[in-house]
Amino acid sequence: MSVLPDPGASRAVLIGTSRYRHLEQLPAVSNNLQALAGLLTGPVSLQLPAQHVSVVEDPAAGQSVVGAVRQAAAEATDTLIVYFAGHGSVDADALSLALPGTEYGRIETSLPYDWLRQVLLLDSRAERHVVILDCCYSGLALGRMSASPGLADQAAVEGSFLLAAAAETRTALAPVGDTYTAFTGALLDTLHHGIPGGPALLDLAALYQHLRRTLEARGHPVPQARDRNSGSKVALGRNHASLPAPPAVLSPGTVSGERPWPDPGAVRTITGFFTALADVRVISGLTHRAVGERSAGRISAGTVSRLLNRTTLPRTWGTTAAYLAACGVPDAQITQWQALWEHLRAQPATAEADEARPAPPASAGSGRARVWPRSLPVFRRKRG
Repeated sequence: MSVLPDPGASRAVLIGTSRYRHLEQLPAVSNNLQALAGLLTGPVSLQLPAQHVSVVEDPAAGQSVVGAVRQAAAEATDTLIVYFAGHGSVDADALSLALPGTEYGRIETSLPYDWLRQVLLLDSRAERHVVILDCCYSGLALGRMSASPGLADQAAVEGSFLLAAAAETRTALAPVGDTYTAFTGALLDTLHHGIPGGPALLDLAALYQHLRRTLEARGHPVPQARDRNSGSKVALGRNHASLPAPPAVLSPGTVSGERPWPDPGAVRTITGFFTALADVRVISGLTHRAVGERSAGRISAGTVSRLLNRTTLPRTWGTTAAYLAACGVPDAQITQWQALWEHLRAQPATAEADEARPAPPASAGSGRARVWPRSLPVFRRKRG
């Protein structure tokens, strides 16, 4: 079953090189980073807290990249997303990621992809890994997803998914005049607008198939992918092309048709609790006022707004139960929500952003994050 990561227990590291001293410039990469960071922290996608997304642009050395990934790998317990955009090269039959000072033929000036892979295998606490590579020859990484026997014994990863912009022998593309590179632009567009007729959650399997069809139809390089265990079921957002319509009848306790309600069993943190709770209203198709009207006077539109904008758990369960019932959530799922609320309430009062808690039983530059002003860059047609 597809699952949205808990934003409180997940991390993302977005890496990109747009300025080079010896290679062609790739100004579109800077736009990629800014847009993807905004999307991952916004309501369209995972709604990660801003401090959970690290953006490493034009890193001076591989050490800063590996350090940022290692820190995120130590903090994430649900899902870790690692993205790279820039030039890619083939060194000793393996993929290397180009840094600002990279020179062709000088392997010591690049970042071997295997360095990042080892961090994910050995240093990560996350159950799921998502690696997205928007660079030339990125398909080379597909053959290096599995660990050697020694590494596999030390790695405990439930699911991994690697999405590559191009095959191992193909260059990636940055069309002239486009704001983003071809692959990342298609990814951003799909997450923003959804897939008509697609699944309720945009999991990586659905995204990959849609991107293949879209980019192939445009005559662009065709992406490649490989998953391990349940990696393909990780979702990067809801399908905004297939959200259910508002219910036709606004009587309390009824919602027309089945709806893809958020799964409380996938929530581990207080941040995740309120993110999923807000998703309930989105899936219901109701406004704050309509939720109040359907509650038979138990809650008002203002109460709904205050509930969804909290950062600490309510001390009593009644308001949340009334909200879920008014949205149309089935009684059995409301019971699971209450078990989750009780579980989180019982946890020690530690910093939510730093401490991810296990879910209850189902039955119950520098590596610093930055935001850049959007520019109007000049693009190269291909990159290597």
